[in-house]
Amino acid sequence: MFSKFQTLEPEKQERILNAAMKEFAQKGYKHASTNEIVAAAGISKGLLFHYFNNKKDLYLFLYDYILEIFLNEFFERVDWNEKDVFIRIRQVAGKKIEIVDKHPLLIDFALAARWEESPEVKIDLEHRNKEMSAFSLAKLFEDIDTSLFKEGVDIRRAIDVIIWTIDGYANRRQEKIKTDGYFNLVEFEDSLTELDVYLGMLKDNFYRET
Repeated sequence: MFSKFQTLEPEKQERILNAAMKEFAQKGYKHASTNEIVAAAGISKGLLFHYFNNKKDLYLFLYDYILEIFLNEFFERVDWNEKDVFIRIRQVAGKKIEIVDKHPLLIDFALAARWEESPEVKIDLEHRNKEMSAFSLAKLFEDIDTSLFKEGVDIRRAIDVIIWTIDGYANRRQEKIKTDGYFNLVEFEDSLTELDVYLGMLKDNFYRET
């Protein structure tokens, strides 16, 4: 669908993508201006719509683009040979910092999209987020060492509790970012200390003593 855009030289692709991400991140979908995007990218509006049919197509292309980057880098950086689910979760959280630090503009856009309320794109975003979440959780809990759990623990339900805990924690952190109105990398790093407390409590309850 976007094959014409993907044949562009990388430098021009990057200019267009960065201009669009910045505009959408700062103003949201509804108020973002394609005029501002083309001006920042140094291209004509006709050329933009030669590559993308409309603003919605551009927005969703950007979202799919960042999801692909995050997932590819995320799965490349995690040691999936680690079978202890709590070590794996902590490793995943730590790797997120590296990705956030490397791609600040992408993070700004991703967070803005997380709270996007425009009905024109909201359902599409929810569908993509649901698919990504299901895929990520399946990978996270794939081939874990269940022998580490205490005898008698219902592992399926224990995994449910672990998922609910990390989801709830992540949602609370995201709401704080939304309330504060900015993303603070130092604060994100500090939040890992709090995550360790929750993971320690879960591990004490579900794992055998070592």
